[in-house]
Amino acid sequence: MSFKDLPIMQDKKKGVLLFYPYVSKKTPINIKKKLSGRWLGQGPMVDKFENDFKKKFARKYSVIATGSGTDSLHLAYILAGLKKGDEVITTIFTCTATNIPMLYMDLKIKFADIERDTMNISIDSVKKLITRKTKAIVCVHYGGLPCNMDALQKICKQKRIILIEDAAHALGAKYRKKPIGSISDFSTFSFQAIKHFTTGDGGMLTIKDKQLEDKAKRIRWFGIDRKKKQQGIWKNDVHEIGYKYQMTDLSATMGCDALRDFNKIYKHRKKIYNTYLQELSPNSRVRCIHDYDKKKEHGAWLFTIAVNNKDFVQKKLREHSIETNQVHFRNDRYSIFKKFVKGKKFPNMDYLENKYLVLPLHHKVTVQTAKYISKLINKYAK
Repeated sequence: MSFKDLPIMQDKKKGVLLFYPYVSKKTPINIKKKLSGRWLGQGPMVDKFENDFKKKFARKYSVIATGSGTDSLHLAYILAGLKKGDEVITTIFTCTATNIPMLYMDLKIKFADIERDTMNISIDSVKKLITRKTKAIVCVHYGGLPCNMDALQKICKQKRIILIEDAAHALGAKYRKKPIGSISDFSTFSFQAIKHFTTGDGGMLTIKDKQLEDKAKRIRWFGIDRKKKQQGIWKNDVHEIGYKYQMTDLSATMGCDALRDFNKIYKHRKKIYNTYLQELSPNSRVRCIHDYDKKKEHGAWLFTIAVNNKDFVQKKLREHSIETNQVHFRNDRYSIFKKFVKGKKFPNMDYLENKYLVLPLHHKVTVQTAKYISKLINKYAK
C-alpha cells in the first residue's frame, strides 16, 4: 500500500486519531428525555439553541439553526439576493460545501488564490477578480484563523458587494475582539461530527439584516410560515421556494449541552494549538500555517504545517500510530468546477498543494501527546 493511500485509522486505545467528536456527558440523558416527549423535529429546543448561540457568538444578529453548515451557506446565498449568472468570488481552498451551493443556483464562480502564510483567501487575488458583475465575496477562516476582515470589508463597502463568511472552522474566533459571526452580512457555522462540537450534523446562520429573519425561517422549512401555521391562521399558501433545512430538537439538545461546555472545549483546544506552535515554530524546516496578527484570535479547529517532505512525514507519523491528513483540497481539481478554472493560475495554492498537513487537535489530545507529535515532526521534517 502506498503511504499516499493511508486508510482512516481505527478507534483503538493505542494511537492518536486526527479527529474525535465532542459530545457532552449530559447529552445521552437529555436525549433520552427528548425521545419520550412530543418534540423530536424542529421544536422549542431549536429556539433555545438559537438563543444560546446568539448570546455567545452573534450579539445583535439574527440566528437561524439548520440541518447542516451547507444548508446555512445555501440560505445565505439566497438571502443575499444572488441570482443566476451573478459573479461570486470565493477561495480555491476549502471544503466543497462552500462552493457547491453556488452550483445549485447557477452562479458564476470566480476562484481566488490563497495566502501562503495563512491559507486564507488572498486579498490581492480578490482585487484582481472584481468586476461590475461581482455581487458577493465568500471568505473561509481556514483552520479557525480569521481572514483579513479589514481589507475585505473595505473592498465590499467601496464596491457595494455582500460579504459572506464561511466560519465552519472559526467557532470562538474573534477579529478586533468581535466574535466571528457578528461582523459581516452573513456568517455560517457547522456542527458536523468533526467540528469543535457536534450535533450529529447541523449548522447555524447569522444574519446582520434583521428584516431577513422571517424569510430565512420560511425558506428553511418549505417556504411555510410555521408560526402562523401553529397559530391556526395560515392560509395554506406558499409564495417562495423553500427547502427542508431545519434543525431537529434532538440535534439542538446536543448543541445546548455542548454550548455549556464550550469555554472548556475552546480552552483545551487553544492549549494544544499553542503547544504545537511553541514546539514547531522554531524549526526552519517546518512552516506553521499561522500569523501573529494581534487583531485576530484563532478558533483552534485545525493546526496545519507545511513541510517539503510532507508524504514522508505523514508516513513516519502513521508508523507511530498518529493519524494526519490534508482534510481539505483545492477545489479546482474537482470536475464539477472545471469550467470556472480553465486557464486560471493559483501560484500560492500550487506552492502549498503537496506540502501541507493537518495534525490531531481535539479534546482527547493532551499537551504531552502534542509535544510527542511535535518531536517526531522535528525529527523527520527536511
